[in-house]
Amino acid sequence: MVGNVTIRSFSYFFLVGIPGLEVFHSWLSIPICLLYALTLMGNCLIVLVIREESSLHQPMFFFLCMLAFDDVAIASSTAPRMLDIFWLDAHVIRFDVCLAQMYLIHTFSIIESGLLVAMAFDRYVAICHPLHYATILTTPLVIKLGVVSVARGAIMVLPCPLLIKRLRYCTQNIIRHTYCEHMAVVKLACSNTYINRSYGIFVALSVILMDIGLIFLSYVKILQAVFRLSSKDARSKALGTCAAHICTILVTYIPALFSFLTHRIGKRVPPSLHIIIASIYLLVPPAVNPLVYGVKTKQIRDQVVLLFLRKKDKVSKH
Repeated sequence: MVGNVTIRSFSYFFLVGIPGLEVFHSWLSIPICLLYALTLMGNCLIVLVIREESSLHQPMFFFLCMLAFDDVAIASSTAPRMLDIFWLDAHVIRFDVCLAQMYLIHTFSIIESGLLVAMAFDRYVAICHPLHYATILTTPLVIKLGVVSVARGAIMVLPCPLLIKRLRYCTQNIIRHTYCEHMAVVKLACSNTYINRSYGIFVALSVILMDIGLIFLSYVKILQAVFRLSSKDARSKALGTCAAHICTILVTYIPALFSFLTHRIGKRVPPSLHIIIASIYLLVPPAVNPLVYGVKTKQIRDQVVLLFLRKKDKVSKH
């Protein structure tokens, strides 16, 4: 029963939002709206600056462009739906639309993780093999790494909605979440969900362990190379080129790990806290990444300043 309407066919789900905080939904919509606006503006600015400035046409910045597009896609898969719930009380979502949203969210999340690995490889080559950087990280290789990240995400997540379609939903169609998350949907089924749960754990663990492992290995090699440098300034400069990437890794993986572990072992974590962290995991990194790279990367910072100075000059001339 949802309001006065009974949905027995389960062609719809009912997204609650944040359980226990329904009275604050209109207030919670404000930071969500601001984060989404910041995501769109920040990432579009990053792409524009890299596109317009030929000196930034390097592998590191090509990966950053890919990350910017993926961040916009992740935020666009979740934020508008959340705002529908919080502003318009539009809680009902069609079954197929729910599965599509779930597929897109998890696919783009895996793509982002793959891009972070590619960016770690870029920093490894730049610091450990600087003389061969241009010959190793060629444009075709950069494109291949981007395509592999996208293909891996799209293929690995595809079985999730297909496996959910075979489940029966008898009495529960209320999702206590702000979006259609895989485990939140699976838990509502009244049939055996062992395969769904097992595959979900396999995907999450394989992606997280493999990607974090590769990133960790890259940074072990990077640190070994950095500490072999004789000059303190050279060490500082080398580590400085990794600062933005490290910040992005922390902002992306920490909330993701919390959300994953809460679904499996966090029985005592309040549902409202879990949903807030799960929402932060999808909304904060896309908004923060452009700021991090804008502040920490001198080339982008300088080009953004130049871009605004040019626009200011054009306005003053008119």
